[in-house]
Amino acid sequence: MQFHTTRRVALLATGLFCLQEAPAQPAAQSPSAAKPPLYNTTKQKLLQGKQVFSYTQSKFDIAGNCEMAKHYDYTWYEMQHSTLEFRDIEAMIAACPHAGATPMIRLPDAQEWRIQHSTDIGVLGVIIPTVDDVDRAREAVKWARYPPVARRSVGQGQAGSIWGGRGINYRQTINDNMLVVIMIETPTGVANAYDIASVPGVDVVIIGNADLASFSGYPAGSEEYNRLVQKVHDDVVRAGKIFGQADARQAKDHPLSSESKFFQNGPSNDGYVPTGRGGRPTDPNAPPPGEGGPTVPPAAGRGRGGRGGN
Repeated sequence: MQFHTTRRVALLATGLFCLQEAPAQPAAQSPSAAKPPLYNTTKQKLLQGKQVFSYTQSKFDIAGNCEMAKHYDYTWYEMQHSTLEFRDIEAMIAACPHAGATPMIRLPDAQEWRIQHSTDIGVLGVIIPTVDDVDRAREAVKWARYPPVARRSVGQGQAGSIWGGRGINYRQTINDNMLVVIMIETPTGVANAYDIASVPGVDVVIIGNADLASFSGYPAGSEEYNRLVQKVHDDVVRAGKIFGQADARQAKDHPLSSESKFFQNGPSNDGYVPTGRGGRPTDPNAPPPGEGGPTVPPAAGRGRGGRGGN
């Protein structure tokens, strides 16, 4: 017994016999914590519950576009109601991609080639108008992101060089940064709003205010019109998506202002006010020329009247 006790002490003294605690294992990192921050700053603001505003770029003007991009959340490149071509927008994005505003395009439809062109030239969001049913919403989603979640094809273009590099893998990050915005502008779209908003990959659903008045025959601000807007809002929120309105004048003093997050046009981030003809300040909340819908005075409806962008 004495021998064993003496040997045990010797082993302890020489370090050949010791008890050590196992080294602490690092805490498991959640998948979300491992993701890099979004370079789509507009999407990041929306996820934080903030309102976002744009300027509308309808003409080829590199200098003017780069100046405006310094002051707004995103650029609404207009291809539904303008003669802009993809090469025009490609050049404007390339001239100042990191000026501040997130580049987004409103397309005429959800065709594959239009969405592929848009993403290849470097936009971080597509806006699809006049969506009446889930089929059109699914088409928009299908071509906006890479597999495995969608069917965007890998191709040439400046997108990777603009948003990749500096430790960022464009192919591995763009799906999270892409923003798919659906516009509901008809009574049929209103009826199908919940199913449209529920399509996986749809991020935002907005009212096309002027066209909803035009297609429905109800002046914006009327009781009937307001019921349509309210239904879309309720369905979008129930589907867990972000609600918005094209008319930036609904961002304040409207029953749904606090729950409307995405707008066309609106105030700048820094107080900048663009000038119009003759150097006169413009109304930043006004829809683009020709896109204001029929209205009624606010007293005619329950809400505070909704003139608006389409």
